[in-house]
Amino acid sequence: MYDITNPIFTDADKAREHLEAQRWPNGPYCPHCGNADQERIVKLKGRSTRPGVHKCKECRKPFTVTVGTVFERSKVPLNKWVLATYLLCSSKKGMSSHQLHRMLGVTYKTAWFMTHRIREAMRPGEDGYGSGPLGGEGKTVEADETVVGRKAKNKAFKPPAKKQIVMSLVERGGEVRSFHIANTSHKTIKPVLYTQIERASKLMTDQAQFYKEPGATFTKHSTVNHSINEYVRDDDHTNTVESYFGILKRGIMGSYHQVSEAHLKRYLCEFDFRYNHREAAGFGDAARADQALKGISGKRLEYRRINEASNA
Repeated sequence: MYDITNPIFTDADKAREHLEAQRWPNGPYCPHCGNADQERIVKLKGRSTRPGVHKCKECRKPFTVTVGTVFERSKVPLNKWVLATYLLCSSKKGMSSHQLHRMLGVTYKTAWFMTHRIREAMRPGEDGYGSGPLGGEGKTVEADETVVGRKAKNKAFKPPAKKQIVMSLVERGGEVRSFHIANTSHKTIKPVLYTQIERASKLMTDQAQFYKEPGATFTKHSTVNHSINEYVRDDDHTNTVESYFGILKRGIMGSYHQVSEAHLKRYLCEFDFRYNHREAAGFGDAARADQALKGISGKRLEYRRINEASNA
């Protein structure tokens, strides 16, 4: 685990060196032209050059470890970025932007943007996380859906609280993948099941009718009947995905309180990432944070884009 007094959390140069070790384990490569020949890349030195600048002899362009990442052109010191990543990855149910704004000494607007950038780094990308379908021969994948959103209080004076539907697929002993879906219908459910689960898998669901037709295309489709309080029958249950929903809802209600429809997908990426890089999968808090730092490449995210999504 990380020691919170580690210099990478207090010194920008140490944080940069740590980020270079995560992104460039075999030496720097040029994000402009892709050149990885160490003889054709030089580290610039001099009084007028800021630390960490390299130059590619192929395209003759300078670059640093943050070019082409979600940290690019940020005025926030790198040590605060690394600390924010560690806090968000090690907090089992998430950490609000207000909490980060108080702990890091930045404005709430900056902390909000930082958290969304870090969630973007958690999205499956160049590191190979999330590639290929779930399950396989002899494996079981549980599928279920739930709703998240504010509680419908004071209906006599307010319109009913809008709920968002989340569908999650959990491979027992493996990964989880969650999706924000518009509704629970055959047309919506089928593409998710067909593209995300290997057909040789056993599909485990409740008795919702929209699972019946797509479930017939898998090796086996088993169900449990929750309407008669049946939750476990031999090895048939959906307890794994239900436990994931418990973590998701506790995080949203306890840390974030409410999540907008425009950004729900990024929050799902955050909870999926922590589940897929849990201790049972061999990841401690430090390894989980380092994995998130490896995922910052190729995911440039501007404040304007996030703000437009919020106002849409």
